[in-house]
Amino acid sequence: MEGCDGSEDGSPSELTFRRYQRFARGGAGLLWFEATAVVPGGRANLRQLYINRNNVHSFKEFLATALREARDSMGAGHHPLCILQLTHSGRYSKPYGRPQPVIAYHDPYLDARAGVSPDQEPVTDADLEQLQDKYVEAALLAQEAGFDGVDIKSCYRYLLSELLAAHTRAGRYGDDFNNRSRFLLETVEKVRAKTGNDFILAVRLNAYDAHPYPYGWGVDPEDYTRPDLADPIRLVRLLKEKGVALVSISAGNPYYTNPEVTRPFDIPPKGAGLPAEHPLESVARLFKITREIQEAEPELAIVGSGYSWLRQFFGHAAAANIARGAATLAGAGRLAFAYPDFARDLLTRGYLDERRVCIACSRCTQIMRDGGKAGCVVRDAGVYLPVYKEISSAS
Repeated sequence: MEGCDGSEDGSPSELTFRRYQRFARGGAGLLWFEATAVVPGGRANLRQLYINRNNVHSFKEFLATALREARDSMGAGHHPLCILQLTHSGRYSKPYGRPQPVIAYHDPYLDARAGVSPDQEPVTDADLEQLQDKYVEAALLAQEAGFDGVDIKSCYRYLLSELLAAHTRAGRYGDDFNNRSRFLLETVEKVRAKTGNDFILAVRLNAYDAHPYPYGWGVDPEDYTRPDLADPIRLVRLLKEKGVALVSISAGNPYYTNPEVTRPFDIPPKGAGLPAEHPLESVARLFKITREIQEAEPELAIVGSGYSWLRQFFGHAAAANIARGAATLAGAGRLAFAYPDFARDLLTRGYLDERRVCIACSRCTQIMRDGGKAGCVVRDAGVYLPVYKEISSAS
């Protein structure tokens, strides 16, 4: 869960440290550190994290602080796996507070929304090849900082996710499956070659874009509202062959017209309508997609998402999915914002406090949309209610 609260140079700020200290104290076995850009122009906002040679020391301190909090809270033997997510925001790049999109191809459904002009040239194959080297550099810096692994982020129509759906793109990175998956697979290969076999490689993967074909990935060409997981399952198998050990499954595009596919909610952000379906349908879709991928690759560690809307029943759903082989791990995003101690409470008490869970009110999303620093307005009101009020009045 990105807080949009880093420093101008891409380093974690005091508020970023605070969030991860809270997450680490909460007892989770895996801390998936948020989207961190591999180049400054690929940042989604002014305060997105960006790891580079000049600030790697701050990431080392950031991680060490989180691990110290984890040990102090859960005991000396507790060492959560720590994965740093690496990203390029592609068409949603906004590094200096205004849109500076990088596109893989023109998409008539998304171009205007992202500030893409009709005459903008897509990123070239040569530029993409150079960008792979930036992922390698960032992965090596993450390894130097002490992270257990990195996630090559490929979801939500950011650049790598968009390339998976590049049916209309010419060249080495578009058209058929082999070309559309080439960038991600080559990047994984290059990172693995430089970081060694003991460094964990992960992918946060959109398995279903819920976006019209030929611009969507994992969709039925005749009806984009229906998933078609043939290509995503094929890709997951190839990722496993190339050394990816952990895949976190998601779906949808929060920037498009159906954010409930990604983030089931009760109350929409300002200016948006109610979801087109009951949130349980959105949860069930995410569970089903994750189950089908896990069943296709039962030996691969698959992380399921979509649990936060279930509130105090998170643990029940997670336990059921893990028990029946529908996921290896259960991830918490908005729930962790609201209730960072959720994992410890499940371990020590066996249940979640319904007075502390996420209520799917979309206020953390609203803060992000309005350009503020994101957190839980309801459960962490001392910090984030003033932010929410300030950003709401300004917008």
